Amino acid sequence: MMNELEKLCLLDGISGDEGAVREYIIGRIGKKAEVTVDALGNVIVFCKGKNRAKNKVMVSAHMDEVGMIVTYINEDGTIKISPVGGIDPRVVFGRRVRIGSKGICGVIGGRAIHNLSADERKKSVPFDKMTVDIGTDSREQTEKLVSLGDSVRFVSEFVKFGDGFVKCKAIDDRAGCAVMLRMIDEGVECDTYFTFVVQEEIGLRGSGCAAYTVDPDYAIVLEATTAADIPPSEDDEKVCELGKGPVVSFMDRHTIYSKELYDLAFETAAENDLPCQTKTRIAGGNDAGAIHLSRGGIKTCAVSVPCRYLHSPSCVIKQEDFENTYALTKLILDRIYNK
Repeated sequence: MMNELEKLCLLDGISGDEGAVREYIIGRIGKKAEVTVDALGNVIVFCKGKNRAKNKVMVSAHMDEVGMIVTYINEDGTIKISPVGGIDPRVVFGRRVRIGSKGICGVIGGRAIHNLSADERKKSVPFDKMTVDIGTDSREQTEKLVSLGDSVRFVSEFVKFGDGFVKCKAIDDRAGCAVMLRMIDEGVECDTYFTFVVQEEIGLRGSGCAAYTVDPDYAIVLEATTAADIPPSEDDEKVCELGKGPVVSFMDRHTIYSKELYDLAFETAAENDLPCQTKTRIAGGNDAGAIHLSRGGIKTCAVSVPCRYLHSPSCVIKQEDFENTYALTKLILDRIYNK
């Protein structure tokens, strides 16, 4: 599963431009299941099980990653950008990026530090003060390579380090996609829908459409969620911690999760000697926010891999949490088919 994660993370697919990820996933699934693609670009997979279930169940993860988009080309050939998704500008300045379908290389920069005032040096550089340098010196030269609306993606390496740690861009949420691909490969006990959805990072847009189409009784959302378990964070400020297992949320800014499924997740983890934790702060959100409100309402839970430095070129997870997220999700799924 780790090799799968690497392949997925190194693909580029910001919100609204998930084509490369979608093509890879469709190719990977092949004839193992029935695959359809809706008008928004969601991949909806029906995996035939050995048995029929009492309940229709959907497992979902999003294909898109955060990034930027080209908004203007300056006279000197540099490019202005805006964020796509929630990106802290502090993780952007000085980064290498790829632009558009040609994969044009660039570096994000701005005014040199010795030209900043003392007050400006204390603040992160806002997006409207950043430019991308692609090595041209005129608007005409840049326009031959880049167009307005082109996607701008972080360049990142997939690196294993320390005691089972992994770093790359787009672990949010290619980790969830990798878990679902493994489940499809292995086959499922009962009929199951898997949805690889688009545009989560800009407002949970694809998942609502996919859930409306599938119309499940239960849904499991697979995610990566913020861990702040590094100094100077203490106690509840850590939110969740790497190495303590998958994260099952009780509430975030978009969803109050099914108490039935929340309790089921922790009971299942305890019965199978799997580590499991919850988020200690009500923050963030994920596709559950759109899914649980679809049609007449869907009982939904989220199972997430704890991740440091989320929405950056250097997301960090621990391999054991990733593997345990798969194990717990599979066990929960088996219990809700005929609940």
